[in-house]
Amino acid sequence: MKKRTAEPFKIKAVETLKMLNDEERKQALEKAGFNTFLIDSEDVYIDLLTDSGTTAMSDKQWGALMVGDEAYAGSKSWYKLEKAVKDIYGYKYVIPTHQGRGAENLLSQLMINEGDYVPGNMYFTTTRAHQELNGATFVDVIIDEAHDSLLDHPFKGNVDLIKFQKLIDDVGAEKIPYLCLAVTVNLAGGQPVSMKNMREVYEICQQNKISVMLDATRCVENAYFIKEREDAYADKSVKDILKEMLSYSDGCTMSGKKDCLVNIGGFLAMNEEELYTRAREMVVLYEGMPSYGGLSGRDMEAMALGIYESIDDNYISHRIGQVRYLGQQLIDAGIPVVKPIGGHAVFLDAKKFLPHIKQEELPAQALAAALYLDSGVRAMERGIVSAGRNKVTGENNVPKLELVRLTIPRRVYTNNHMDVVCDSIISLYEKREQIVGLKMVYEPPTLRFFNARFTPLSVNGELMS
Repeated sequence: MKKRTAEPFKIKAVETLKMLNDEERKQALEKAGFNTFLIDSEDVYIDLLTDSGTTAMSDKQWGALMVGDEAYAGSKSWYKLEKAVKDIYGYKYVIPTHQGRGAENLLSQLMINEGDYVPGNMYFTTTRAHQELNGATFVDVIIDEAHDSLLDHPFKGNVDLIKFQKLIDDVGAEKIPYLCLAVTVNLAGGQPVSMKNMREVYEICQQNKISVMLDATRCVENAYFIKEREDAYADKSVKDILKEMLSYSDGCTMSGKKDCLVNIGGFLAMNEEELYTRAREMVVLYEGMPSYGGLSGRDMEAMALGIYESIDDNYISHRIGQVRYLGQQLIDAGIPVVKPIGGHAVFLDAKKFLPHIKQEELPAQALAAALYLDSGVRAMERGIVSAGRNKVTGENNVPKLELVRLTIPRRVYTNNHMDVVCDSIISLYEKREQIVGLKMVYEPPTLRFFNARFTPLSVNGELMS
């Protein structure tokens, strides 16, 4: 008999959750324009909107807040953060930013010229937005298997080397400033990249004088999957695997709000001194001094500790295990989800969940809204709404995957909460034909999924018939 395990922590403080009744949830959803991003936090029972900045910090991190050095320049807390990044990630130079998109902004402005191409293993919303705003065209070079939700492939985040080489041949290496490699790949379902693939990609880039810049936001989760799925790494620590992973890159953007286990913060790291010098000059314009980059000293203290805590093998094993706990229950119940279960979230396949709703009627947005209406669980759409519009034609980008992301915050919920989520989804699946599609009634010009508003495509304006 396999022994059950529990969380590798104990609870010292609790936050009371508000539990609305059916009518109250309906009113809150309508007020939010059927966009889960616009629902007030106090009206949410279990919040699976994102794992970004929603981590529960450790006792040591909370204690570190009290010793933060808030000096405007040369903060002691900055040097602790810089040391942690160099120790664990191995890069030579570090620029702090207020969060990951601050680092994306700096990188895009520093490295992209008008007319460039930036290949990547599937887009991410803010990353692509910064690339396009600076004149680049994003090119998806992920393997085809990533677009098949039912395919159980161990490394769906891998770059297709043939696609990548074709892009180099077609546009010329001089038009590709860097390859953006996400580890793991969020919109593919939190899927990892293999060490073998990272090594091969880096070799191609070195041969063609193209930089490899990682989106390292969930790199610790990627390292854990390598430990599990590549035989040569089974006996290595996550820490050692992570260091080798990052050695196959020239730098990274990092949102500290995920694997660094804090509520705010990020950084841009690199190995090239000239790029670092330019980044130091630019960060002053957009973020703050190079020794705080938009962060308080106390936040840098917490992030430095979080970097070390994140590579604890017991922590990351529980982290991945809790996501799988929810995912496996849904698989056992016949719910269509992206396989294999990824590192930070379970992704519902909205096309297969709601086959009666056409993709242009926004099935993922409708399913996320229906989940909140059913139980007060907040998830988010990752489909046609998130994909935005083609910058040339103005037409909707139509992704092959139309997903609802159930994103699990780190060290926040117990498996009992996951059981509640599971029960609600199974209940919805049993009455799925009652859910109707949505139409967008307000569309922001960029990153529309944050602030768009919707209305049900039903005569009476109800989401469920």
